[in-house]
Order: sequence, then structure tokens, then C-alpha cells
Amino acid sequence: MNRFPYTKGWHDLGGGCYAYLQPDGSWGLNNAGLIRDGSQGLLVDTLYDLNLTGEMLAGIPGFAPGLKIDTLVNTHANGDHTFGNEKAGAARIVATKACAEEFSAVPPAMMAGLLQSADALGPMGAYFKKAFGRYDYQGITLTPPTQTFEGQLNLKVGSVDVQVIEVGPTHTLGDAIVYVPQARIVFAGDMLFIGGTPLLWTGPVENWVRALDRMMEFDADLFVPGHGPITDKAGVAEVKAYWETTRVEARRHFDAGRSLPEAAAVMMAGPYRHWTDPERIGVTLGTLYRQFQGDSTPGNAVEAFGLMAQLAGL
Repeated sequence: MNRFPYTKGWHDLGGGCYAYLQPDGSWGLNNAGLIRDGSQGLLVDTLYDLNLTGEMLAGIPGFAPGLKIDTLVNTHANGDHTFGNEKAGAARIVATKACAEEFSAVPPAMMAGLLQSADALGPMGAYFKKAFGRYDYQGITLTPPTQTFEGQLNLKVGSVDVQVIEVGPTHTLGDAIVYVPQARIVFAGDMLFIGGTPLLWTGPVENWVRALDRMMEFDADLFVPGHGPITDKAGVAEVKAYWETTRVEARRHFDAGRSLPEAAAVMMAGPYRHWTDPERIGVTLGTLYRQFQGDSTPGNAVEAFGLMAQLAGL
């Protein structure tokens, strides 16, 4: 979709909805959204550090003077969508119950500490620094949800109806999407990576496919992904095809007894190799292999980043 250029900053989507984009959508460069009616506003996600979030918020008065952000919705707990929460000044922060439970799993201080020790961690540290070294995790106060829900939460922004819909566990334990029926717009969080390799940290993958099917059923024209350019239903269908292909290929490698690094190297060179961060297939395959084994325990993040570093040639 070329209607909205993939450039950094706010884009007016119509119907009181706006998207904040951060090219090129790779590690930590997420998108956010805004829904407004008059002086009332709902923000969908914040950014990875206080400087980036402050820059984003500073742009709002240019198109919505006097706007007050009453509500912030976090689509999931990952820091690139939550670490800027304190800057939003929202009276309430909404997320799924599972998101709130996962919120402090990787706090800003942990990210700062890992970056400080990255040089001593070999290839894994080099990869970690390459992915996250551009962000400033110092001075961030983790600001968790104040209202949680399960299933679906219906909100109002002035006269605008907003549906916050739980679709996790998928990418993380507590994923949600935000649907604005009147504007025919979906803020998809990390259920959509457009042009970038998605990560199945939690799974099961079937939940992700179901979430995409549900989005396809919406009366919606525009989809704001968690990462990448604004898309339409063709983009949603492409991500669904990715997951269906990945699930089949992962099962084939698993049944053939191939090791995780062997399977990841083959799949990284497959039809989606042009997507950014192709080495992230290592995370997804680790989750799928555990799923095939009937193991629902979380993966080892150190091993996952080590594998990605290996696949990236570091």
C-alpha cells in the first residue's frame, strides 16, 4: 500500500485516527497510534525510550492542539511498546491481564545492564548491541497498566467506539489489537510485522493465525502494524501466509530430525529472506520445536540471541 509514505512521524489516517511510524521497523523501531475526538485522546503504545517517546508526543500539538491523552493502551509488554509510558501522562493505562503479569519481565535496568556488558559477551553481545545499542534505557521508570481486562474491552473516545481485543498468547503472553469500527482502522500491535521477520516468543502459532483471520473479518481498510509500513488486508494475508508456510516447513525439519541451527539456516535463506532481520527465524523455530515436543515452557533468551548472532554471521 502506497497511500501513506513510510516516513518517520505522524500520519493522518482519517476518522480521528493517526499513526506514528518509525522506519525501518527493525529491532525497537515500533509504530504507535492515536485516536481522538475533540480534546479527548487515546494513545496506542509508546516507544522504546523517553527521548523517542518525547519526540513523538511533541508532534501532537501540531495537528491536535489542546489534546489530552486520557487513555493509553499497551498492545503487549515488550519494552519498545511500553518503556515510554511515563511520558504519556495518561490517567489510565489499559492492557490485557496477561500483559500486566509479564510487564516487568525485562525491565529497562536489565536492558541497560546487558548493553553495558555486551562487549564481554562475544558474538551474542555484538548482536545485542547492534539491535539495541541505539536506545537509552537510563532513567526510565517502568509504568505498568492501571486497568486490565480479558477477552474484549469496549472504550469510548468522545463519541468514537474503540474495541480492545485480546488475541494472545501469540507474539507474547498478552497481545491485544485495537479496532476502530467507525474509522475502519486496526492498530494491530505486533500481530503485524510488515516487511520484517516476526518473532514467535510465546505461541502457539495457531493463535497468531486466528488473530489474523479475525482481523480479516473486520470491516477495516487500514492496518497499522507494530513494525513496518501501514498496510491493508493484502498485508494481513501475507503475514498469515508467512505463518502457514513457516509452520509447515518447521514441522518438516523437526520430523526430519534437523537441529535448530540447521533448520534455521535453511529457512532463513527461504522465500522471506528479503524481510528485515531474517535471523529472527531462530526465535520462532525454537518456539515451534518446543511446541512440537509438547513443551510449553518459555525459551532460553540467551540461547535465542546466541543463535541469532550465529545466523547473522557475528
